[in-house]
Amino acid sequence: MATARKLHNGGKEEENDELILEEAVLSLVITNSVEVQDGSGCSLGIAVYDTNFSWINHSCSPNACYRFSISPPNAVPFGEDSTSKLRIVPSVSGEEGDVCRCLEHTTGNRGYQYGPKIIVRSIKRISKGEEVCISYTDLLQPKAMRQSELWSKYQFTCSCFRCSATPSTYIDRALEEISSINLGLSSSSFDVKLYRDETTRRLSDYVDEIISEFLSVGDPQSCCDKLESVLNLGLTSEQLESKDVKSQLNFRLHPFHHLVLNAYTTLAFAYQIRSSDLSALATEIDEYQLKAFDLSRTSAAYSLLLAGATHHLFRSESSLIASAANFWTNAGESLLTLARSSLWNSPIKRGSPISEVSTIAKHKYSKCLLMDILDAKLILSQAHIAKFKNISRDFLDCLNNMMSNIWRFLVHGCRYLETIADPIDFRWLGLEQDFRAQVKQDDEDSIIAEDSIIRNHAELCLDERRINIYEVGIHCLLYGGFLAHICYGRNSPLTTHVLNILYPV
Repeated sequence: MATARKLHNGGKEEENDELILEEAVLSLVITNSVEVQDGSGCSLGIAVYDTNFSWINHSCSPNACYRFSISPPNAVPFGEDSTSKLRIVPSVSGEEGDVCRCLEHTTGNRGYQYGPKIIVRSIKRISKGEEVCISYTDLLQPKAMRQSELWSKYQFTCSCFRCSATPSTYIDRALEEISSINLGLSSSSFDVKLYRDETTRRLSDYVDEIISEFLSVGDPQSCCDKLESVLNLGLTSEQLESKDVKSQLNFRLHPFHHLVLNAYTTLAFAYQIRSSDLSALATEIDEYQLKAFDLSRTSAAYSLLLAGATHHLFRSESSLIASAANFWTNAGESLLTLARSSLWNSPIKRGSPISEVSTIAKHKYSKCLLMDILDAKLILSQAHIAKFKNISRDFLDCLNNMMSNIWRFLVHGCRYLETIADPIDFRWLGLEQDFRAQVKQDDEDSIIAEDSIIRNHAELCLDERRINIYEVGIHCLLYGGFLAHICYGRNSPLTTHVLNILYPV
């Protein structure tokens, strides 16, 4: 700002006091501003709200979150509406629920009369006298990354419960967990510790480079190949150019590592782009269409795995509810898109055609208790928030019952995904450090045998598989909408988005 003013004044130096004031004002704006995003997550700029919001402190285990309400072009000015004042009202009345008693704080931009409102809602039960906190950073980052970002942007070191816990919380250990496998004859704990930090840095740089290259260059196939190579093979001590290592070590990322979660997100998107690109080239039934269908399956599988992994972490850190809501919604949308796709007709070259989309959409869930509880039009009912634990348990029970019918089908042909036994229930990880050991030969044989059954009897089973995928998609979408309602309220863009998918106009 000072340089720009100097150029405007023809190079004339400003008074030192004015520069200090200018710097102070700019620092206050940067410190207290918040990035405004629309319903799709696109940034619209930054905004500064009054002390009711700007002075809410940070926690890496917050008890509140916020969203924006963007005014339509001909909206009534905030100054002429009661929402321009501080408004805190209970969103749930009656008996206290298992999650929280949601309170809503809405304030608008009073100075300019128009602008986005910011709405703060509790996501945990808040006791009388307890401080309300939100998060200034991505909660799916490990402690060191969060602390570095907070110091860089806000010049403070977080000392919340999650950051000060000794030993570290389960979620922070999982987000940075790397396993080491000794591929040589001998190794020591010193070797492992010596190269773990360097491996983490190398892997982080490499994954960030792959994702940045994909976003700038737009080569989804190269992105998928490189990311899956990292997930499958990890990094060896030989690749670290270490000359003193007496045996070769292989370092691999845990399925909940923050780099892996980023990879899942990117892979789901990249596979979907590849599927869409091939579909555009396809004729009625050809190899392009078959390949596009396989890529769409893989994209849905990665979306489901991301939702399941995040939900696993969410169960130990409830402040991740916003991330869980988004990922379950994305997984549900991806699965419904797959179930409704016309590409299901591609593998069928003989026999009866599979069900049409309209038939799939009318499928009833007579054996599913959760569907009776979470009717789409009742998902916004405030009374259901009080039953959060029951709904969450029933949701996972339903998914566990249905997952065996679709998971092998979704992941077939993807080497990394085939090593994931279940995307929802992670007990298969056990206590073994080598959590990503290669699939045993007998498991590989069973996958091949199952695929043979799919290929030879497609006209008999694809209809049922499609319905199963549709059911899982509905479950994910409804649960994501349910979590979104807790986070953002009845009229949030995410909740509205869920209903628009379920009931397209």
